[in-house]
Amino acid sequence: MKLAHWMYAGPAHIGTLRVASSFKNVHAIMHAPLGDDYFNVMRSMLERERNFTPATASIVDRHVLARGSRKRVVDNILRKDKEEGPDLIILTPTCTSSILQEDLKNFVDRASIISDCNVIFADVDHYQVNEIQAADRTLEQVVRYYLEKSHRQETLDQFVTDAPSVNIIGILTLGFHNRHDCRELRRLLKDLDIRINQIIPEGGSVEDPKNLPKARFNLIPYREVGLMTAMYLNKEFGMPYVSTTPMGAVDMAECIRQIKKYVDTLAAPILSSKRVDYESYIDGQTRFVSQAAWFSRSIDCQNFTGKETVVFGDATHAASITKILAREMGIRVSCTGTYCKHDAEWFKEQIKDFCDEIIITDDHAEVGDIIARVEPSAIFGTQMERHIGKRLEIPCGVISAPAHIQNFSLGYRPFLGYEGTNQIADPVYNSFALGMEDHLLEIFCGHDTKEIMTKSLSTDMSLIWDPESRLELNRIPRFVRDEVKRNTEKFARRKGISNVTVEVMHAAKEALST
Repeated sequence: MKLAHWMYAGPAHIGTLRVASSFKNVHAIMHAPLGDDYFNVMRSMLERERNFTPATASIVDRHVLARGSRKRVVDNILRKDKEEGPDLIILTPTCTSSILQEDLKNFVDRASIISDCNVIFADVDHYQVNEIQAADRTLEQVVRYYLEKSHRQETLDQFVTDAPSVNIIGILTLGFHNRHDCRELRRLLKDLDIRINQIIPEGGSVEDPKNLPKARFNLIPYREVGLMTAMYLNKEFGMPYVSTTPMGAVDMAECIRQIKKYVDTLAAPILSSKRVDYESYIDGQTRFVSQAAWFSRSIDCQNFTGKETVVFGDATHAASITKILAREMGIRVSCTGTYCKHDAEWFKEQIKDFCDEIIITDDHAEVGDIIARVEPSAIFGTQMERHIGKRLEIPCGVISAPAHIQNFSLGYRPFLGYEGTNQIADPVYNSFALGMEDHLLEIFCGHDTKEIMTKSLSTDMSLIWDPESRLELNRIPRFVRDEVKRNTEKFARRKGISNVTVEVMHAAKEALST
């Protein structure tokens, strides 16, 4: 558990609630004090849900602290079972209520004897894992629970389909463009003549996991959620899985070739006449559907030569965007990082040849200091990097959760698939400051009244610009003013100067030219 003004990944119970609310007819109960039940508001706002979020709080108050929680928790489970009639109720504490060290598993076992629905306790260590890890673990726990239940009841059907079939695992609520990505994956698999067996958890039923072993293989679009489930299915049922994220033209081709390997290996001989020519498909989609492939060779994209960027986000999106920028668009990535510290080794292996520097941290201040030091032409990160970019007047494209409501678009904006390559190319292009705009605004007096503010992220020294130096700074053309200001402040900090004067500006200029 970590207390901070900003966390890239929320507390563990948010991950559990995201998985629970993604399934159909599943209700989640939080054992939590008032204030920890903000998930309902967050999901309704960001996902623009018309229905109530199936999650309630079993409030921990002074009466519970005095008498114990068992009766209230059990009563709340039974009440929701009677009112909602869910297939499954998941009980989860929050990091706050976990301090009480109550035996909630015992409460669940007691309630499951009386209730008509299934009841499970989210087996997650709220002090050791974050939202992403908890979501991955909860999904694996639900799948394991229902597969083991079906095995005990001898209702588990392990008959594998003759036709190529796949499970898509890891699409869930509040995921970054997940619903749009899912639609694009459906189109891709239809083009490849592969039938979709199950999509979980988003929109799926908890009765669906018992049918997962019927598919030929599993597709894991994002490493953050679904990988534990795929590994469990591989171990217990020998199901192979593809975990290459189909983002960007190169990785799209690699993902499709991995899919072809399993299709060719597992498909029945009678289906050989129906097989898709995967290489022709890749070539056609890359040349005619993905405009990004053509755009990367255009004069517009070549204008980015020499531009520097910083990329930061979850492991999947940060790694994929880094490879797209460096490998497909020829843009230099000065620093790439992720807040998924638990997946650091995989992340480093993926992007080691595509960037100058790698950072693994969940401290936004550290990320901000690196951006201020590098001074990139553009940033590609989370909502926090967007705020950092505003302070430094550096444009930022949001490419990863956590995101603002504007990144939960009503329109179709996938990041995966060949259409996703176009959607990625647009914010990349639009995030860079395009040469002449600021210069034209300067010509037409668009910045005459703009106040020049100090925008350093460092807190060790507060710089003060006196009136004469501010006036001198305002005389500098807008398109180079920001660079002059940053260089002057760097010089002042290096020299231990707290008051910026005209003389300091001239000294900084001389130091830079030598």
